[in-house]
Amino acid sequence: METAIIFGGSGYIGSNLARRLSSENRFKNLILADIKKPKSPLPANVCFKQCDVRNPIFEQLGDIHPDWIFNFAAVHREPGHKGSEYFDTNISGARNVCKYAETVKCQNILFTSSISVYGPTVEATTENSPKYPKTPYGISKLCAELIHECWHRSGNGRKLVVCRPGVVYGPGDPGNILRMIKAVQKGYFFFPGTTKIRKSYAYIEGLIDSFVFSISYSDSFFLYNYVEKETETIGGLIQIVKQELSSSSPVISIPLWVLLPFAHGIQFLTNGKSPIHPERVKKAAFPTHIVPFNLEQVGFNFKYDFRSSLKDWISSAPEDFFKGRNSLKTN
Repeated sequence: METAIIFGGSGYIGSNLARRLSSENRFKNLILADIKKPKSPLPANVCFKQCDVRNPIFEQLGDIHPDWIFNFAAVHREPGHKGSEYFDTNISGARNVCKYAETVKCQNILFTSSISVYGPTVEATTENSPKYPKTPYGISKLCAELIHECWHRSGNGRKLVVCRPGVVYGPGDPGNILRMIKAVQKGYFFFPGTTKIRKSYAYIEGLIDSFVFSISYSDSFFLYNYVEKETETIGGLIQIVKQELSSSSPVISIPLWVLLPFAHGIQFLTNGKSPIHPERVKKAAFPTHIVPFNLEQVGFNFKYDFRSSLKDWISSAPEDFFKGRNSLKTN
């Protein structure tokens, strides 16, 4: 294949996909389209074009004729944005990307949605489970899915892949998983009332594996959850973190009705600079019991569970955990 465009290509998922596609020579030309420039130098066959998906795209990129479009452009961090920002970017971006694909006659799109479209999931949840998004992010992502599906149904020969990943984590990502790990290491992580809440996460290397698999899969429409197997309880996750990072810090359970006002107080006292944030406390207590049923059915090879992904992360980016230390536990 000749050319692929990665919208949101300077972000964590986009930059990691570009690295993999470039190293495996899957496309002759890769274009990262994003508002922000990439933080790292680009391989020889990768170029950057500034693009805001909230605005018409053809006027920004011109007539490129990509073989594949990967749409990762989104406002997604929670907390950090007004509710309207999720809708303005995620829905307008979906419309504009699909319009651009139609204009340049691109027949293939891979879109990343989110497990947030399901809302809280106490019971095991597959791709066919009801969707009850509870946040502006989850609602906007479900709307964006429908926009992409309309594009797919509107023309012959089109292929659409929709991936609903769990919370993505891995080397170089400072997001919620690393915050959780740092909190455990430093002794200020608390269970939000119970250790039995299930949490579904997506390791970046496994997620990229699923992208590479799905673009070669034969079906013209393929929708799937991506999370690591098996889904762990939050108590199990913390135990794995403590074992793999040799942490002896105690972790205790505190009721959510106590933790939330405590987090609000910490935010006030630190002028909003503390990592102990009410929205993160709520997310820690938000159950996500997701099953990657569709990938299992088509024979995808899951290489990681949470423990093996953490081992891989420690091995490839020890500086994320042990700045200034040379002795690591990696086996």
